[in-house]
Amino acid sequence: QVQLVESGGGLVQPGGSLSLSCAAFGFRFSLYTMSWYRQAPGMERELVANISGGGISTYIVDSVKGRFAISRDNSADTVYLQMNRLKPGDTAVYYCNAFRRATWGPVDYWGQGTQVTVSS
Repeated sequence: QVQLVESGGGLVQPGGSLSLSCAAFGFRFSLYTMSWYRQAPGMERELVANISGGGISTYIVDSVKGRFAISRDNSADTVYLQMNRLKPGDTAVYYCNAFRRATWGPVDYWGQGTQVTVSS
């Protein structure tokens, strides 16, 4: 079965750091673009970062650029989000996503989410 399992969320003070991990199961991980999304209360889900299958190309949303970094380890079927200098506005549920444009159409999977709370 296909599964994405996020971990690493928690409570951190402003200015602190967290590292999120998303372990993938049940599909050819290296063929998928991996993304981190987040959703704060009352807000739409927002793309934070993504990384291409081979790990060469990355995207970081402007609001976290310079503070967050996305990486992946295809040998471990895992994608990471390193979050530094966290701000209260980063508080959200963070979701892992796997996406591939198959010949028959798009394919994507979602994790269950992990809560990140930035508060003093």
